[in-house]
Amino acid sequence: MADSRIAAIDVGNDSLKGVFGKLDYELNIPNVIAQDIEDRPIIGIEELDKQDPVDGIHIRVHSPALMDNNTIYRVGNLATKSGNSTELDPGSNKSEEDQTLVMLFAALALDAARDENKKQFKKTNNVIEANYTLGTGLPLREVKEGKDVGYRSQLLGSVHQVEFLVTPKYQGIKVNIKFDEVKVYPEGFAAFINLVMDNDLNVINKELIDKRILIQDIGGLSTDVAVIKNRKVDDDKAQGFNLGVSESLDMIREEIFSRYGVELDSRSDVVEIITKKNDRNHIMVKGSRTSVHDIVDRILLELAKKQYRHLRNVWQRNSQSEICYFIGGGSIVLKDYLKTLNNNLDGYNIDFFEDEKESVWMMANAYYKLISDFYNKNQKVQQKEEEKLVKK
Repeated sequence: MADSRIAAIDVGNDSLKGVFGKLDYELNIPNVIAQDIEDRPIIGIEELDKQDPVDGIHIRVHSPALMDNNTIYRVGNLATKSGNSTELDPGSNKSEEDQTLVMLFAALALDAARDENKKQFKKTNNVIEANYTLGTGLPLREVKEGKDVGYRSQLLGSVHQVEFLVTPKYQGIKVNIKFDEVKVYPEGFAAFINLVMDNDLNVINKELIDKRILIQDIGGLSTDVAVIKNRKVDDDKAQGFNLGVSESLDMIREEIFSRYGVELDSRSDVVEIITKKNDRNHIMVKGSRTSVHDIVDRILLELAKKQYRHLRNVWQRNSQSEICYFIGGGSIVLKDYLKTLNNNLDGYNIDFFEDEKESVWMMANAYYKLISDFYNKNQKVQQKEEEKLVKK
């Protein structure tokens, strides 16, 4: 594990968030992929190498974990410009989708190929051997169904290769990814860790540690409601639902296109229109600033009512709960609607994170805290073993 690098990756339904090493690198990539049948044309190598690799991820992925193996993909921003791009479908399991793995491997390869990691990983003839200790997570519902076990075993014990094709700076580089350890955390538990502990797992929120808390994590495809008491997640009471914001974002995108003929590339584009500070809920139509407020309000209010129903049902079954925190990208999109519903209806003690980045990055940061704690403890154990051998 000595040459292993820490990676904490949240493959969110809207985008992947990754934290690496000693907090020395962060990645945020839209969770969009597009299969490529042939290499994309190069407009000029010199121009290509001036671009950010993250904006031009073009890779071939080889892994025994994939159903569709040895396939070429455009990933993230590059994929959004493709006519055949795919985003995760509502109702799908994150642990069983090739897309989740393609995103994960792409992020790790981007980190491994950086010049800053030359000393960490061995490179021979443009092939990088990269070892990682990975912390990641799955929705509560999938963990309760035991899907985390299969997901983890797919990653461990195999070599997963990412070959950069027409990618800025990294063209022609292959990265062989191996995992020394993989920890798959339930998302609700991770959220609790992030709320109450710092990067060294010291308690920072003493007033929260012994409270009965609900955490409603609204993602793209699913919603998890974690029930925290006695400093741990109550697995029996915790619930996961196949209800996220992706379907509503797709409906908004389709209605904008049918009404105005304006095509938005991805769900991320819709989120940007809904959440931007200036000109919120406005788009440009033939150069004119146009409000789409009525479309957004109607569709998101309907979704907020369904989310509120889940909150009400879980709170009724856990009547001694003291507060519910709404987290995740979906909570940012629905915040105003949920607050209005709550003010007009039950008046529960609910809270949101005003810092939107904190809410979006909460899972990746939590996985980082957990996996780096595991890594550091392991390093200490190894050190003691080596010291014993030296004494002998």
